[in-house]
Order: sequence, then structure tokens, then C-alpha cells
Amino acid sequence: MASGKVARPDDVRRQNRRHVLSAVRRTGGMSRTDLVSRTGLSPSTVSAITSALISEGVLAERRDGEATTEAERGTGRRGRPQVILGFNPRAATIAVIVLAINSLRVALVDYAGMTIAEETMRVPTLAAAAPQLIAVVIDALDRSMRANRTAGAHLMHIAMGVQGVTDAGGTSMLWSPIVRSRDIAFGPALGARFGVPVTVSNDCTMIAEALRWTDPDHYHDSFAAVLLAHGIGMGLHLKGEPFTGARSSAAEFGHMVHIPGGALCRCGKQGCIEAYAGDYAILRAAQGLDRNALPERDVAASDISRLAEAAREGSQAERSAFREAGSAIGFGLGRLFSIVDPMPIALVGPGAGAIDLYESEIRAAIGRASNWEDAPAIPIRTYPDEMPLIVQGCVMTSLLYLDMEVFAPGETVPGKVIPMAKRGAKP
Repeated sequence: MASGKVARPDDVRRQNRRHVLSAVRRTGGMSRTDLVSRTGLSPSTVSAITSALISEGVLAERRDGEATTEAERGTGRRGRPQVILGFNPRAATIAVIVLAINSLRVALVDYAGMTIAEETMRVPTLAAAAPQLIAVVIDALDRSMRANRTAGAHLMHIAMGVQGVTDAGGTSMLWSPIVRSRDIAFGPALGARFGVPVTVSNDCTMIAEALRWTDPDHYHDSFAAVLLAHGIGMGLHLKGEPFTGARSSAAEFGHMVHIPGGALCRCGKQGCIEAYAGDYAILRAAQGLDRNALPERDVAASDISRLAEAAREGSQAERSAFREAGSAIGFGLGRLFSIVDPMPIALVGPGAGAIDLYESEIRAAIGRASNWEDAPAIPIRTYPDEMPLIVQGCVMTSLLYLDMEVFAPGETVPGKVIPMAKRGAKP
């Protein structure tokens, strides 16, 4: 080894297990032969690791139908069914919680990534104090677990996505425009109640994580996911890694200054990108209100759709509002691209449904802010519904935690995997 250190056998076994679990997670299931090819491990190593994971109840075998080659298709001969290794759905349950403006979504998901139960409810986040919000979240998860007792008995991790700034440790929501309180310690409260690790993440970070997994060919190295909703947020990946700050989730794109001393932002400051591109900002501009008028606290997605239709029909006030939003977003991205190379952009949320009204302004502003001559060539994709991506990002956060931190050690290092039969798993 380059460092001069000798790897311990336990460390090697753990790393090899991680390679196997990562390969299966990426593909959803594969044969032992494919695992050898993908991981670079020897057939004997793959066989030993997969056998152990099967005996522990982490992986399970299934038949992948009748595998045929191209030659066999021509002759009518059929190959032998392949044995595919996939995740045992009963190995663990994870819980996903998404807190948005006046909304709470709770889901239980099995270890294979399939949703067991899901519920969305209206919660008055703008009026509730921190203790009330924590109690509502705990009660919602409690209710879901009682209704699904078998799955709830195997709960091993909770991932929570929130709109706002989270701490670097993934335990608390430091600030959010959807609540009055600051420093809400969701992680410790949920961990104490349910006895499992908890990760609290910014919703845009979860969107970026979901894109990385659902479309890895496009979103793999560096890319930006920009949320265009009540707030303006960003999930940023640089060189394959999520960008976060030393003390917080960082990448508060919406609160970069667009125009110093400009329009009033919901955060209380003036001139932020969000004060021109947030849904309340578009509504305020379309209505011809003063730029310092207090932002609307809760703008429905249908309101943005209505404004977009009016703009398409030729209403100048609405057209101007969307163009101004596009310019603010583009200048922000252009400043970012002056520091890092241009990258694929995902526009997510209700505002993405109106991309036809301001894409040209975004690209023009990128070019003006960064002198990037190829701004028209920067890939921009749209995803008008952000919730499935936030949920998927939370799911992957939980599953990867289990893969790497719970099931990778196995029986060779502290924190060993306990076979399902010994966990009290129910049939």
C-alpha cells in the first residue's frame, strides 16, 4: 500500500462486502458472474461474501427467467435461468419523512427500496412551534408503524428531508422559511423515540441525491439541482461529491444577492435571488405590488400555473415577472460558473413547469455573468414535481447508510450484522 500500512483482514473483508453491496444497490440485482466482473473480486471471494450475506438475510436469490443469447434466439434454444442476487426486502425497514410548507409526508420503505406505506397530511408549519412540530412528526411515524407492525418491527434508520438549512451533522433544522422556530432538533427527538439513527438533510440535497441514482449517466460528476418553488434552493454536486459547508448544508443559492438593496426577500434581507425568482416574488411582480411588499407565506402551485398561462396568452405583467425570475436565476448560475466549470442543470418544482417562459433569460444571464460563450449548450432538464425526488433522495440516504454502516461490517468487526432469525424477524 502507498501509505506503508498493512490492511487488516477485517478491513479487507469489510471493503469487499461494501463493493458487493454497492454493485447490487446500483443495479438492483445481478448474478455472481456479473458481480465478479463489476467488482474485480475473485469468484471465490464473491461466492464467500454472497453466501454470508444470504445466510444473514441481507441478500436473497431469485430466478431471472430464461436467459437467452442472441445466437439462441436465432435457433430457438434456451439458456439456463440465471440466479440473481438482490436485496432481501425483509432485512430492514427505513422511514422517510419530508417536511415542506404546511405539509408532512411519511413513508415506510423496505430494504429493497419498495414503499410499504405512505401518507401525506396537512400540517400548519407556519403556525406551529418547535415542540408541536416534533410531536406531529413523531405521532405521524408512530401511526404508520402501528398500522404496519411487521415492517415497523424492523425499523433501522430514519431519513428526514426539510426545506431549509440543516447542520453539517445532519441532526437539526437550523433555519427554515416554513417554520417560526430555529434550531429544531428533529434528529435527537426521533432517535430517542424510535431508537435508530436519524439523518436530517436539506431537501435540495436530497433532490440531487435522487438524480444521481435515477439518471447516473447524466448526473454523475458535477451538476446542480435548483428548486423553484416557494423558496429557491440548490443541491450541488462537485466532482462526484455533494457540496456542503463545514457547519451547515450550505449551497443557499436562493439567498445569494442578485441586486444589493433590491426586493424584499422572505428571509428578511433584500436583493436575494429568491426575492425575484421565488413563487411569491413572481406573484408579487405580476400583481404590480411594491418590491418591498411582504411576501406571501403560502403560494399554491396552481397559482403559478395560472400566472404561466396568462403569460403564454400574452399578458405583459406575467411575462415580465417570469423573465425577471429567469434573469435572477441565470445571473446566480453564471456567478457560480465563474468559480466552477459549467455543469448540467436540473430545474425542479412548480416553477420548472414554466421553463418555456424564461429559459432564454436564464441562458442569456449565464453568459453575461460568466462570459461563458457556450451558455446555450448547457444541458437544462426540468422536473415540475419535486416531492418524488425528495422522497427518493431520502430513501437512498437511508439504504446506503444500512449498506455501508450496518451490513458491510458483517460478523468480522464490531457492529456485526445479526442474522434475521436472531433479530426476531416475523414471517
